[in-house]
Amino acid sequence: MRVLRAQPGMEFDVVAGGRVWHSVIAGITGDSVRFNLIAEVKADPALPVTLLLSVFKFDRMEWAIEKATELGGDRIVPVIARRSEKHLAQAAAGRVERWRRVALEASKQARRSDVLQVDDPLPLKAALSGEIQAVRLVLAEQERSTTLHHALGEALAASGDETPPIWMAVGPEGGWTPEEEAMFDAESWKPVSLGPRILRVETAAITAMAVAAALLE
Repeated sequence: MRVLRAQPGMEFDVVAGGRVWHSVIAGITGDSVRFNLIAEVKADPALPVTLLLSVFKFDRMEWAIEKATELGGDRIVPVIARRSEKHLAQAAAGRVERWRRVALEASKQARRSDVLQVDDPLPLKAALSGEIQAVRLVLAEQERSTTLHHALGEALAASGDETPPIWMAVGPEGGWTPEEEAMFDAESWKPVSLGPRILRVETAAITAMAVAAALLE
């Protein structure tokens, strides 16, 4: 009403009840807008991509969650890594509901009928053992020979017609510790690179999500 100067008769796509509808404004009363839902609009399902996202500065993490939602991600697992800032790690559990609201609003903005899932924060070790059948890739600064694009392309080609779940882990500022790298190796995660440039956490997360989306869609 305030931004779009909405008037009766104007048409919009509306996310309601987990579905997307083409609708028309039937009336405006006070601060309320009443829509008539005309026809359901086909909405693409989420991509089978889960990001293990090391907890980092909350404003930048919210931006990463918003963009991962827009790109079609299915789930984010916030993880506490060795180099996660201690005060952020301690406060992370109290931010989860806000992160979920960010994902909800971004889902509506992107006309998604589903909402990206944001899990409760977990220690890295607890997060690594999930979804054994998934393609599991860890972004690793020391890896230079295998790119995310190449590794993911090979995995998708090998899977045939059935797309496997894809898990990607993004480390904290400063990267994974040697002990954490050993944990990934023990759980059969494949180290991959985004190229020679040093990226901030949120840039790495969205770059990885965009690479996956380009290969899946």
